[in-house]
Amino acid sequence: MKPFEYASPGTVDEALSLLGETFDEGAILAGGTDLLTELKDGTFSPSRLVDVKRVSGLDLIEEGADGILRIGATARIATIAEHPSVLARYGALAQAARETASPQIRNMATVGGSLCQRPRCWYYRSEHLCLRKGGANCLAVEGENRFHAILGGSPCYIVHPSDLATALVAFDASVRILGPGGERPVPILPASPDAKADPAKQFYVLPKDDPYRENTLQANEIVTGVRLPKPAPGVKSAFVKVRERGAFDFSLAAAAVAADVQGGKVAWIRCSLGAVAPAPWRAHEAEAAMLGKPITLETAAAAAEAALAPAKPMSQNRYKIHLAKVVLRRAIVAVA
Repeated sequence: MKPFEYASPGTVDEALSLLGETFDEGAILAGGTDLLTELKDGTFSPSRLVDVKRVSGLDLIEEGADGILRIGATARIATIAEHPSVLARYGALAQAARETASPQIRNMATVGGSLCQRPRCWYYRSEHLCLRKGGANCLAVEGENRFHAILGGSPCYIVHPSDLATALVAFDASVRILGPGGERPVPILPASPDAKADPAKQFYVLPKDDPYRENTLQANEIVTGVRLPKPAPGVKSAFVKVRERGAFDFSLAAAAVAADVQGGKVAWIRCSLGAVAPAPWRAHEAEAAMLGKPITLETAAAAAEAALAPAKPMSQNRYKIHLAKVVLRRAIVAVA
């Protein structure tokens, strides 16, 4: 492991001052459940770790008078899973938090770290020079790709590993980012699937826009938290995931759905998929298929078919299409 400096600031401004202009100069340390693995593997070797656990206020979870739920970047995943406001209004987020990793990791890992974690792709995490590390191409294309992307891939086929991010998409969450120019709130994903990558309009980006990064966070910026708008009174939500083992494992496919059913028909709905694309994936096709219709096994199945119609499987991961349809269908039905 490359030697590094360690800093433990007490304020956000102090933390910002310790970051550099490149990611190799300084990195934020919170729970460390992903970052420390990268350090040990040699995947990432910053010169300084900036530990933000002492920064006051970054771990708060509070509901404002405006009804917006504010979750600080260093709030623990275990805390999110049991918080009364989350359980009352954002059930899919609580479910996703409970399904994340193991109890030990949930008690250390933070929401900011979950959103910013790096790919779990074995080519990226090993000594191989893949595209994301400056190589000529994505080694999964001709290699082992059974866990890789079926949506939004090319030229890199990683999948984003965060269950929390999948759930946050279903609630139209925004990410708060603080840098030298002040705070900038950005949607976790753009409203339109065809929107061009814009740091002012989205947090996550796809490889077609930038094959070397997963989000628009700059080296001298820090995620301070997320904001969830107040859902309508009738909105219900659900999160469903499938993993390779019945143990503490990353998702093979996951889905989060939030919907408002009025008069027996869907008046508003958000559908998102996890572990099938390089970023959390909003299933716009499923939403369009469900609007104005009742939630039945048949309509949910049709919506899942529509969502996965654009899928482009690789040589070993065609099974993910079926899994993604199953979890999305189950999540849609669950909100009914």
